[in-house]
Amino acid sequence: MREALVGRLTRHAGGRGSRGGQPSRGGGAGGGRNYPRMARVNEVLREVLAEAVEREASNDARLELATITAVRCDPDLRHATVLFSSLPSSAAEALAEARPRLQAAVAHEVRIKRTPLLTFDADPAVAYGERVESVLRGLRDRGELPAPGEAPEPPALPG
Repeated sequence: MREALVGRLTRHAGGRGSRGGQPSRGGGAGGGRNYPRMARVNEVLREVLAEAVEREASNDARLELATITAVRCDPDLRHATVLFSSLPSSAAEALAEARPRLQAAVAHEVRIKRTPLLTFDADPAVAYGERVESVLRGLRDRGELPAPGEAPEPPALPG
């Protein structure tokens, strides 16, 4: 499946047809993929990097609980920011150390114009989710919110 998706990445690299600057219609074989090119690039990079990190985890225990959550690649394909979540804080160091091998995996498995330079950042959505969970836990502890699985009390009717 990745081959079909990746193959389409290089076919319409310019995003324009060859006639008079008209946009290409994208109605070729395998249609149904009407989402932007960079979204496809980001998803393929995320899949390849997730598999590569899984392979690296067999050699580096710091990566065992690391998950690649998203990739944001620049449109010129020169830089890509890889977002990850991990329980051990040392995963960022491990990813930085493994960067050359991860970049080599991208170069080997993905057919795109150039291999982007990878940088790694913790996914802010994970920290935001932890903050929301902390606030909800505090409300439950003070009795302002029912515990999970409990039905909330119906509001009192006026009158």
